[in-house]
Order: sequence, then C-alpha cells, then structure tokens
Amino acid sequence: MLKQLTNSYSVTLIFIILTIIILIGFFIPFSTKKPIISSIPEKKYLVYNLSVDSLDIEYGNIGKNQNLSSILTEHVSAQIIDRIAKGTRELFDVRKIRSGGKYALIKSKDSLKRTLYFIYELNDVDFIVYDFKDSIRVYKDHKKVTKVIKAASGIITSSLWNAFAENKLDVNLGINMADVYAWTVDFYGLQRGDQFKMIYEEYSVEGVVIKTDRILASIFSSSGKNFYEFYFEQAGRGAYFDDNGQSLRRSFLKAPLRFSRISSRFSKSRIHPILRIPRPHFGVDYAAPRGTPVVALGDGRVLEAGWYGGYGRHISIRHNSTYTSSYAHLSKYESGIKSGVWVSQGEVIGYVGSSGLSTGSHLDFRVYKNGNPTDPLKLESPAANPIQLADMVKFKQMVVKMKLELDIK
Repeated sequence: MLKQLTNSYSVTLIFIILTIIILIGFFIPFSTKKPIISSIPEKKYLVYNLSVDSLDIEYGNIGKNQNLSSILTEHVSAQIIDRIAKGTRELFDVRKIRSGGKYALIKSKDSLKRTLYFIYELNDVDFIVYDFKDSIRVYKDHKKVTKVIKAASGIITSSLWNAFAENKLDVNLGINMADVYAWTVDFYGLQRGDQFKMIYEEYSVEGVVIKTDRILASIFSSSGKNFYEFYFEQAGRGAYFDDNGQSLRRSFLKAPLRFSRISSRFSKSRIHPILRIPRPHFGVDYAAPRGTPVVALGDGRVLEAGWYGGYGRHISIRHNSTYTSSYAHLSKYESGIKSGVWVSQGEVIGYVGSSGLSTGSHLDFRVYKNGNPTDPLKLESPAANPIQLADMVKFKQMVVKMKLELDIK
C-alpha cells in the first residue's frame, strides 16, 4: 500500500516538474525578446499642404495700396522680390494682388526667424505658394474641398425668397430651385402653406462653407399637387427630370424675371393707370424693384431694342416662326443687346424700370402668337427630350431612393 502511494506521489511529482519546465521554456524566450514597436508615423500638422510642425505662421490681409513689395520688404531681399515679380507672371501676375486678399508668412522658429514661404490666397480654395527655402520656387496649389449631401425644407408664408430667408437657407438655392421649376411651377401664384424640400450639395474648406451647389432632388408641393425634380446625367450631360423621366426644361420660361409679383394680368379692357381710359392690356405686369434683371423667355433673335413710345425702353425677340415676346418700361439694356443679336433662354437682356408711360417700377411683358397677343400665363411650351430608354431603369432606381428622403410627412 505504501509502495503504491510512493509510486503515485513520484508520478505526480514528475508531472509537476515537467510542467514547470515546459512553462519556463515557453515564457523565457518571449520575456527575453525585445518588444516589437510598430512604426506608426506621427500625424503632421499641415497648413496650405505644408508641414509646419516646427514653423511659425503669421496671417494677414492685403491693406489698401499695399502690394507684394511692401509686404515682403522686411522679410526677403529686393532682388528676390523683383525676381519673383518678373519671373512668375505666367503663373500669377503679382499686380493682381487686391486689397482685402488673405496671405500668410511661414517662418523658421529659430533665432533667425527666416521667411520660408509666402502664400497668397486667390480665392477660398486656390492659392499661390512662394517657396524661399533653397532655390526660389513658385507654384499654385489648392485646399482640400469637402462635399456633403444635405437636406433643407420650408413652408411658404409670403414668397419663395422669404421662405428661404426665414429658414436661414442660402438664397442661391432658392434661385436654383426657381430656375429648375421655371417651366412647371408658377412662383407668382404661390399660396400660403405651400412647401418644399430639397437634397443638395454643400462644399466646405477647413470647416467653413464656401458654397451650396447643385440641387440633386427636390419636391415642391403647391395647391395640393407635388412637383418633383431629379438631377440625372446621360450621355455625359446632366439635366432635371420629373419622377416619370420627362424633362423639366421647356422651350419657354414661365416668367422673364425672378421673385416679383403680378400687378396686372392679361385683359381685353383695363383702365390705363395714367391715361385713365379703358384700354386692352395684352400682357402681364410684374412689379419688381428697379434694376431687377430681365431674362429672355426663350432662345431667339432680337428684333428691336430701343425707345418705343409709351412702352419706353423696349425689347422685342422673335423665338421662331410662331412666337415673339416683348419687354417694356426697362431702365436700361444689358450690354451688347441690340437689334439682330441672338439671345439664349434665361440670358439677361435688360433691367426693370419705369420708362415711358408708367406709374412705377415694373415690367410689361407680352407674348404674340402668329402676330396676335396671347396670355403669357397660359402659354403652353413643349418639353425637351426625356430620359433615354437605356437609362430608365437606373433613373427609376434613383427616384425610388430619393423619394424616401424627399416626401413631406
């Protein structure tokens, strides 16, 4: 019995010893090895795409009557200033530096405080770098631009313009929306409670928004009807279409100016505001501030641009063999607008005024069909080409996705 216990104890002891040896053999190599350190590069602090971790940077604005020489005189030699002014004009003419423009001086942190770079910002994105480190080098570069897809919405209380202002939205988005819907929505017949929602692109640089850009999709709900717009590219060109793939572009715009109101409609009998006698008014009057841009209703050739009796400064455009449009009481004409020139749809041709027989600033707008006056507000205009059959499946898939984000609850 004792012998059996002794044998059992011996086996157990041997097992324990072997286990200890194995464990020691396992851990010792690793404990004696040096730890492996992965080489993760340090994140560099970049300004104007330059590493400035060990440099000083000073920002400034071009002062009145200041130029490149007056800015750099204290920092680099006159010979260097003359050299870069004359030798880099093809890239950037330093005489184009303007008051208020932003610039930066980047210097070494040592006691010499040597000027290594001078940067002049051409705009929010592009800039010119003057590198003085070794040999003089001048080049153009740009900041990283970040694009974000955003959404915005609003309810009409008085006008589209005010709706954007009330919601603190970029009014340029409102202008873009009005441009796209110009052929389908009557923005002069909006009602309180009409609403819109849009998905658009916004661009920023270093966290600062520099512009709102293309509207990708939107819905405009007016008088119980929903109007959609979707941006889609085919054959390398982008355009706007409704949810059925029909183009939103028409041969004629809905109106020849933006953000005004109708002060007088098409009528066969109206009391003239100055003559005080009944006279037909074969047009639409748009009340708008003096100087408001007036655009061509559609492509066409200018038949006349000059003073025309009670109409004052007046422009007439022939669009095709059927339609002609006229614009009266202008304050002035756009440069280059004269008889015989070709104008494109939406091109500025003049500015709202009160010339001729007029009681106030407005545009008298008329359309003639085969020489006979027709109500501009009832003008039917054919659409441009729809989505091509080969692109329809892709377009419909995009519409379904966008509608989920657009539909107003």
